[in-house]
Amino acid sequence: MAFHPPVAIVAKAGDAGKYKVGLPAWNMVLRGFMSGAYIAMGAALATVCSTGIVAGKVATDAGFVNAGFAAPGIGQLILGAVFPVGLIITILCGAELFTGDAMLAPMAAFIHKVSWAGVLNLWLWVYIGNLLGSLVFAYIMANGPFVTWNAAGAASITAFGTRAIAIATTKVSYVGAAGMWSLFLKAVGCNWLVNLAVLLGICADDLIGKFFGIWFPIMAFVSIGFEHCVANMYFIPAGLFTQSLVPSAASASLTWVTMWTNNIIVATLGNIVGGLLFVGILYWVAFRKEIQALK
Repeated sequence: MAFHPPVAIVAKAGDAGKYKVGLPAWNMVLRGFMSGAYIAMGAALATVCSTGIVAGKVATDAGFVNAGFAAPGIGQLILGAVFPVGLIITILCGAELFTGDAMLAPMAAFIHKVSWAGVLNLWLWVYIGNLLGSLVFAYIMANGPFVTWNAAGAASITAFGTRAIAIATTKVSYVGAAGMWSLFLKAVGCNWLVNLAVLLGICADDLIGKFFGIWFPIMAFVSIGFEHCVANMYFIPAGLFTQSLVPSAASASLTWVTMWTNNIIVATLGNIVGGLLFVGILYWVAFRKEIQALK
């Protein structure tokens, strides 16, 4: 398998960022829509595959957790193992993901002197596209696999739908200064790993190398329990759309307002720091002289 040394990876990241910043706004939104939907596909798969695995009260009371028959860690592992399909499709099929651009666009500013106005322009339009794509796929899942319908048109929530609501409710449970700080740190850790996955995707020239380079860091961030703003643009609306079909299942804390105030705003800021500072700036500083020599 052919792969590139670190300095070449960083240089290629800057080249990729320069290309992305130069896209017209409509194309940024379109490619952002695609990636938002792709990330949602991985999140939907993760929801379905992890349903029923996480230890519940019955398993705990019965002693199965200690006996090894059920454990929260196994559920997280399954969740993480299947989620990466979204970023794999995004990178290999040329879509635009805000959290990846949080590192790639600044790299272009550092290496190619692309304007920071251009960086912010890319972030804005891709973010909007990611949100739209995530919402569309959340609606598809909520009205498809997450419910069943009777002849009268009344909906019943499936086990997968119940799991979707539970995930969404958990994601808006951050309250108070300590809760927001925890959310922020989880978002920083998330995009640190996401952008290492992006760099590993650039590192390899062949499909298998790119696949595994992307898969491992993404599996790690999801299994650990970090917070990804674009994934949450799917996870939370999926729960909101699903509970709206069966009001008796609604959670009072899960609303369109708490989606933003209790998660996505802070997660977005943390993701920016994780990608920009802990990958973009660190790698630029580490390999700046070598990159200048390449020129």
